[in-house]
Amino acid sequence: MPTQRNPRKQRFAIIGAMVAVGLVLSGCQTDSTGNVAEAKAATQADPNAFPVTIKHAFGETTIEKEPTRVATVGWTDQDHALALGVVPVGATKITWGGNAQGSTEWFDAEIQSINAKAPVRYDDTDGVPIDEIAKTNPDLILATNSGLTEADYKKLSKFADVVAYPEAPWVTPWQTSLETVGQSLGRSSIAAQVKKETDATIAQARQDNREIQGKSMIFGYLTTTDLSQIGIYAPQDPRVSFMHDLGLVDAPSVADAIKPGEFYGQVSAERAADLKSDVFLTWAETADDMGVFAKDKLIGQVPAIASGH
Repeated sequence: MPTQRNPRKQRFAIIGAMVAVGLVLSGCQTDSTGNVAEAKAATQADPNAFPVTIKHAFGETTIEKEPTRVATVGWTDQDHALALGVVPVGATKITWGGNAQGSTEWFDAEIQSINAKAPVRYDDTDGVPIDEIAKTNPDLILATNSGLTEADYKKLSKFADVVAYPEAPWVTPWQTSLETVGQSLGRSSIAAQVKKETDATIAQARQDNREIQGKSMIFGYLTTTDLSQIGIYAPQDPRVSFMHDLGLVDAPSVADAIKPGEFYGQVSAERAADLKSDVFLTWAETADDMGVFAKDKLIGQVPAIASGH
C-alpha cells in the first residue's frame, strides 16, 4: 500500500453531497439532540417505523424506538442522516478534502441553515475512536460505509445500537447506505424521495455531459513517495461506482488489477503503458505532484496521463 497515506482515508465527499442535494422539503427539523428548530427541511419518522431490525455483516440490530442521539462512523452516513433531517451528535472528521472544521462546505451550510449545533468530529485515522464516540452518548451508531471491524462492532454495541455495512467494509453503494440509514432512522419514505431526486440530478448530469458516456476510466492512486506502484480502485468502491452512475465504464485493465473481494489493487509502474483508458482519475497532494507523475519515466507512460486525459 502507499507509504505516505492510506488510500482508504481519501475523503471523496461528492457522493454524500449528491445524495444531499435531493432533499427539498419545508417546515422544521428535529436534530439528534431532540431539539426542534425552524428549518427548510421537515422530517419525522414514518408511522409504525419502530421497532425495526437491520441485517448487516455482523448479524442484525433491532432498534426499538426512534433514536434521539445519532453518531456516525465512516464516510457518508453523516450526510445521509442530515439529508433525512437528522443532525448527528458525532461524526467522523473529514481529514482528507475537508475544511478547517473537519467537515464539508455543504454539511456546514445545511447545519447553519437550520440553526443546529454541529456534531462533534472525531478522527479515525488510527482506527475507530471508540472512547471519543462514547463521549457523545449516542443511542444509535451508523457505520454503513466504513471499515468497522467485528471487534469495533462489539465494543460500540456495549453502549449503543450499531448498524454496520451490509456485506464488506468500504464498498457499500450510496443507494444502499441511504436506504439503510432511512430504515434505521425510521425515515424510509423520505429516503426514497431523496433517492428519486438524486437519481434525477445524476440523470441530468449524464444528459449535460453526453461526451463522457461510455468512456473508459481507471480510478487510480498515485503518490510521489512511491513511484514504483500504481494503485487502482475496484468497481465496488463507491467513488468508482459513482463514476459509473455518471456514465463512465471501467477500462479492461481494472479487472486484472483487483483480487476477488478487494476494493483496491496495485500494479507495478513497469506496467504503466498497459493501463489503457480514455480517462485516468486520481488526485494530487501538492500543486507539483501531477508534473512529477507526468515526467516520471514509468508512470508517465500511463496512456491517459501521457495524452493529458
